[in-house]
Amino acid sequence: MQEGGRNNTVRVWDLPTRFFHWALVLCVAGLFLTAYLPGSQIEWHARLGYAVLALLLFRLAWGVVGGRWSRFASFLYAPSSVVNYLRGRAHPDHLIGHNPLGAASVLAMLLALLAQVATGLVGDDEIAFTGPLNRFVPTDLGLAATWFHKDVGQWILVALVALHVLAILYYLWARKDNLVGPMVHGDKRVARPAASSRDDAVVRVVALLLLALSSAAVYGLVTL
Repeated sequence: MQEGGRNNTVRVWDLPTRFFHWALVLCVAGLFLTAYLPGSQIEWHARLGYAVLALLLFRLAWGVVGGRWSRFASFLYAPSSVVNYLRGRAHPDHLIGHNPLGAASVLAMLLALLAQVATGLVGDDEIAFTGPLNRFVPTDLGLAATWFHKDVGQWILVALVALHVLAILYYLWARKDNLVGPMVHGDKRVARPAASSRDDAVVRVVALLLLALSSAAVYGLVTL
């Protein structure tokens, strides 16, 4: 018997989801570094932004066809479900994949990143960088996008990342629930039997094809 009666192993996060998560972490960290390191790093900043867009497109597709617990259907909760969770009446599924608060954090992060990428694509800082899609929007809109990208969006993203890290630490220390481990090796120990995410060779080949298509779509977009 495992601690807390968690004697059932569930494959929560398939390999493609774990790859997406850690690749996104590295890209976002790289975006902040290239934004603030001395010297002109704007070309690398743009490349990392394109990589983030490819990852986001992949995640949107994977949220439909991916593993059981990676699908949006598994963590788009009704308001009543969120209220019950906050009142301590969690559904068993809340203890496996994303709980309602974690789901809100994930969705907010995806939306914030999409906003940052979109404003970067159409922005124009009038100094070092003009987004590849800037020519398709009015000048005022391009300047407004740059303002949002630099002065609003990035700080929303910083706040979301900080909340995400604090939540991980809270669950680790207060609830003795390690959320990072399963995102590394894929498995989680739970009290009740539950369906695992499919994570075999077929799934991984499908994920590679989706990632390739997402990358090709981004390349086509930025080279219009």
